Amino acid sequence: MTRLYSSMSPATDSVNLSTQTHGAVFNLEYSPDGSVLTVACEQTEVLLFDPISSRHIKTLVEAHEDCVNNIRFLDNRLFATCSDDTTIALWDLRKLNSKVCTLHGHASWVKNIEYDTHTRLLVTSGFDGNVITWDTNRFTEDGCPHKKFFHTRYLMRMRLTPDCSKMLISTSSGYLLILHDLDLTQSLEVCSYRILRARRAPLCTEGSSAGSRSAGSRHTIDSKTHPHREGLSPRNSLEVLTPEIPGERDRGNCITSLQLHPKGWATLLRCSSNMDDQEWTCVYEFQEGAPPRPPVSPRCSLRLTHYIEEANVGRGYIKELCFSPDGRLICSPYGYGVRLLAFDEHCAELVDCMPVRTALLREIRSIYSHSDVVLTSKFSPTHCQFASGCLSGRVALYQPHF
Repeated sequence: MTRLYSSMSPATDSVNLSTQTHGAVFNLEYSPDGSVLTVACEQTEVLLFDPISSRHIKTLVEAHEDCVNNIRFLDNRLFATCSDDTTIALWDLRKLNSKVCTLHGHASWVKNIEYDTHTRLLVTSGFDGNVITWDTNRFTEDGCPHKKFFHTRYLMRMRLTPDCSKMLISTSSGYLLILHDLDLTQSLEVCSYRILRARRAPLCTEGSSAGSRSAGSRHTIDSKTHPHREGLSPRNSLEVLTPEIPGERDRGNCITSLQLHPKGWATLLRCSSNMDDQEWTCVYEFQEGAPPRPPVSPRCSLRLTHYIEEANVGRGYIKELCFSPDGRLICSPYGYGVRLLAFDEHCAELVDCMPVRTALLREIRSIYSHSDVVLTSKFSPTHCQFASGCLSGRVALYQPHF
């Protein structure tokens, strides 16, 4: 695995795009079958490519009226885009001349999209602080039924775990919210959800005792006050964490990027200091639902396992990192290139190399193929390939070179 990943190099026929029309690349997304690569652009456009041949398929001119921020495939044909114009658009690869429909409901920039395959609910979040669910079972040309599911201040990103049992929300104030035993059919008004756990424990770094492992501070309600905590947790129980970052114990931080391990074992965060002078990539293991580990005291949902400091180039821009489909590798934007990071030198599974104490991520390869700051990266779900996009609008494709 290490030899394979360390041989990744820019493809000779990588996509080279003019910056005159589409601007910066904010997000990349492959279709589930890996046959299409979509590109979300600063200047209202969405680009579609064949990632194997690098052939340009289509440009959705004026896909939105403002920056396109995120793309999410619902299946191999239908995909959704969201924008700073406060809307979400549904598209069908078989009929790209027009949108399937436009969804209205957010009051500010819409920043990311998730999809619950069990309920077929589209889930979006924006800088208005709202998480909204959309019933795609009943969409028409005029839109589809929607409702506000959750609201919080300073919302940055929202993700669902692969089994859709949890929702994670990152904030610019450094808090990480986790909704456990998720039920998207309920709407959560203020004070209508249970809050779990309330302890503060120090960050576990090398040299600290195993009994102090933790991700940071938690706000909870004691089980003596709420006996339900001794049995099964209620649906949509809320946990509020303050993940501590190495070197940031006495300073606040902003969680700018949030991703989930493809097997649901961990969460991946990109954090920056409030002064915006440091950036970190951190991996936190889920203590509940993760593969068995030795007992941890105090009990908590997340434990910092790995981290690495980033280049902190392109201050003010969010850098979207990603896991490989097998979860063994992390692709992280790093200055004018990307770094491939692993949990150990053998690119082992996370569960096979879980450290007793917090460890550094291992750099497998650094690739500098852009002339501007890289903002986003994405692995193909089906091929040994990944892509990156930068501030000046170029998209690069990478594959093994033997």
